[in-house]
Amino acid sequence: MTGKTTEQANGRSGDRDEEVAAVQRLHALIGSSPPLIDAVASLVDHGIDRVLSSPHAVTSAAEGKRLLAQDEGNEAMADQVQRVVVLAVPILRTLARGARFTRVPWVLVVSSAFSIGTTMRTGIREVQVIGSLLAHRLEAASGLPADPKLVQRLSLELYLSPRRKPSSLSDDLPLRRLLQRWLFKGAFGRDTRKAASKALDAAEWLDLAPYLRG
Repeated sequence: MTGKTTEQANGRSGDRDEEVAAVQRLHALIGSSPPLIDAVASLVDHGIDRVLSSPHAVTSAAEGKRLLAQDEGNEAMADQVQRVVVLAVPILRTLARGARFTRVPWVLVVSSAFSIGTTMRTGIREVQVIGSLLAHRLEAASGLPADPKLVQRLSLELYLSPRRKPSSLSDDLPLRRLLQRWLFKGAFGRDTRKAASKALDAAEWLDLAPYLRG
């Protein structure tokens, strides 16, 4: 390996190490702000409630992907998204001040409130589409209206970890991980669509029987 190639490899490794450290610190900072967690919880509650009260259900992963590809806005929830952004920006500034300034452009973190808001509007819509598919499947399987808390739990778990079986319904909702993803991807302009597509596939094939028994 040449000197230049070694330097490039070390640089990429350093970037990854700093990103991992930043994600861990962001997770801790989010946990230190109960109002921010409450705002995210309210956003998710409202988003799923709108899905369950809608007469239009997503009936397949393919349909969900088509809806997301239309790239429609989520103006109905813009005020709640903005509340989360306002509460999150000071945390991002704290994160930026404490970061080691190397190759990761931390200045973006404090100048990307618009990007973060856009990511959150897209993200809550992704959660809603996943939730609509799960609600449709739960109602078809049980013959009863879908439990909002169950839809929330399954939607968030699959959205964050589509390859992992959702955890016990007695656990707290993974709101910190959800916000951490949106803030980090928003600050760096990273796309969430690929992960949402995988989550829709997982929602279509998830065995719902254990959750209905619970």
